[in-house]
Amino acid sequence: MTGPLVLIEPYAHRLGGHHQHALVALAQARPGTVVVAPYGVGAEAAAALCTAGARVTGPVGAAARVLFVAANSVAILSVAGRRVFASRRWPGGLRRSPHQITLLARCLIEAACLRTARRLAPDPGAVVVLSASEALHGAAALLGGLPHLRFVHEKVTTEDAALRLLGRLARPGEKRVRALYPTAAVRDQLAPAFPRLPGEVRTFAVDDGRRLSDAEREGARAAFDIPAGGHAVCLVGGWWPHKDIDVIDAALPRLKEPLHLVVAGHPLDETTLARWQDLPRVRLHTVPGPVSEEVLRIVYGAADAALVARHRGVGKESGLVMGTVRHGVPLIVSDHDPILTTLLNGQDWARIFPAEDPAALAEALDHLTADPPQRPGTGAADAVGLPTAAGQAAFLTDAFRLLAKEC
Repeated sequence: MTGPLVLIEPYAHRLGGHHQHALVALAQARPGTVVVAPYGVGAEAAAALCTAGARVTGPVGAAARVLFVAANSVAILSVAGRRVFASRRWPGGLRRSPHQITLLARCLIEAACLRTARRLAPDPGAVVVLSASEALHGAAALLGGLPHLRFVHEKVTTEDAALRLLGRLARPGEKRVRALYPTAAVRDQLAPAFPRLPGEVRTFAVDDGRRLSDAEREGARAAFDIPAGGHAVCLVGGWWPHKDIDVIDAALPRLKEPLHLVVAGHPLDETTLARWQDLPRVRLHTVPGPVSEEVLRIVYGAADAALVARHRGVGKESGLVMGTVRHGVPLIVSDHDPILTTLLNGQDWARIFPAEDPAALAEALDHLTADPPQRPGTGAADAVGLPTAAGQAAFLTDAFRLLAKEC
């Protein structure tokens, strides 16, 4: 197959982030890529995709448009259901029902995108859903009429009885799908629920080779007014439930050395930020809201290390860990994921502290003054399994070719 790479990204309209970076990097690696984005593409990503020569489109064709309208109607029903059944006085099955409807809406969106891909690229080099639903894989393939690869990033919810029935009816479609799990932990969570779904572990993030230069670092530190002798850590990304902000909150008052803390992302908690602002040894810098890739480079450039703290047991791929590697920034990370910890052990650019241990985190932050970590070298990407964009595109093409032959 010599056709274009087709990338489906339902969240391409959002600003910045792990998924948008992978989308752009893959398109840059494969000129002529077709990007199917049902809700459009954010301004920064759109400009980069245009420069890369990618074709960006929403749903095209009567079948795709019908599926897209149906998906949006179902999504509206899901939102209404979440409002109605938000109270814990309702039985668990009713409270879960809106999330089941969300899974159906995501399936219909994927099917609309697959129909579009089938119309625009009848002989594709590969078709990949970059941010796929964790359920109804076979139904998406049957409704979309196209075999495809799908990255399943995490288990948010599972199929209840009604969706399990739909899944069984659409089981023949699973033969036209290959799941890609960014980590073994995600695979182990989902594989028991879908024993007939072919799948393998494959890192999602890609390396675009754009390491921070010395000039960028100097400019970034100047932008935040961080002096030459000062030490800075960045905390990037929204404060979602899997992140352990509480351990950071408990560690910062224990610091013995002064520290610049650069916080960027959305959502953030203003009460917590105000508390950090008042700490005697913390100089806080905030960049609120979703940030663009170029602003993110400034945040990373200002830091001596990036801080990643997650609750123990969280096993989904960390775009932040991968981001530090591709930017060339040292890492301070919790040992929340045993597999990730094994990969990082012995790396001179990574400092690991026990998850949910504020005293250990404070010690790691203080240690920056006496013994700052090395910057990730050329072997850092290999250490965490981070492929180049070209290598990832080649893998996706080969995997799709095998899947097409099996179909």
